[in-house]
Amino acid sequence: MTIIQTENLRRTFETTTGIIRRKKKEIIALDGVDLAIQAGELFGLLGPNGAGKTTFTRILATVLLPTSGTAQVFGLDIVKDVKAIRPRIGLVFGGERGLYWRLSGKDNLQYFADLYKVPPEASKKRIPELLELVGMADRANERVEGYSRGMKQRLHIARGLIHDPELFFLDEPTIGLDPLAARDLRDVIRRLNQAGKTIFLTSHYMFEIDALCDRVAVMDKGKILVLDTPSALKKEVANLEVVDIECFGIPRELVEKIRAHPAVVAVNIEQLEQSQLLQIQAPAGAELVKEFLGLLEGVQVRKVVTRQPTLEDAYVKLVGEGAKKV
Repeated sequence: MTIIQTENLRRTFETTTGIIRRKKKEIIALDGVDLAIQAGELFGLLGPNGAGKTTFTRILATVLLPTSGTAQVFGLDIVKDVKAIRPRIGLVFGGERGLYWRLSGKDNLQYFADLYKVPPEASKKRIPELLELVGMADRANERVEGYSRGMKQRLHIARGLIHDPELFFLDEPTIGLDPLAARDLRDVIRRLNQAGKTIFLTSHYMFEIDALCDRVAVMDKGKILVLDTPSALKKEVANLEVVDIECFGIPRELVEKIRAHPAVVAVNIEQLEQSQLLQIQAPAGAELVKEFLGLLEGVQVRKVVTRQPTLEDAYVKLVGEGAKKV
């Protein structure tokens, strides 16, 4: 059963530029998105900041109207059938807003249960179950203002589930969380999907998508570039190898020289604490390390590692600054 269906979905925003002579400018957030998601999937939407992920999620969750195109959720139109769709979906955005800090976790859930008109007999049973699910049962009677960021995010998950939605939207739910809190939250997401919930997850963390999702769409500049399973995406770079060169103060012109090398597929630079990590994708077995180091003449190199590509490398190949578009 198809639970989400979009055709040529577009969303534009209008802004102004200039101080004295102000000009109107159209920003394209979504540029003709076609997508179908099946019931029971744990679906991932991956992309850099500004790719259109949150805009797309808000439209599907009936929070934002599209400019043109069509979108259906449960076979219902997201513009005409809002009242029929909203009781069947849950929505959680990353961050700490949306909770009442002076209320306890339990009282927050009771408030939202009343807001969603959950029958008292149902909420009395569901609230303890949800607190147990997200690992908050022992802190349920404490004020939210005393919770850590990870605890607040877990309570957000419970709040989004209070009315037992069929479809759950999670927009970058682990952003800003420490590694342990993020791992706990991923375990909750996994259990929800195993319990039969359809989950639409957006993230720019490649390892998170790889660990959780059945299928993933890569979005950039409002377009879906590729749609497949994480393992299939990794096969796209299976015939490549990645040369990681950690160095200090690499000039931009030298990066461009490496990027212009005929064998280089993609180049990415990651800023570390005191150094830069230059990630170069090239055909496996080409033995180009000496050539790359020769192009970096005069740059202090700390470490060189050749490794097999990951989902992150497939992502860089698709949307990275140094990706060679076809």
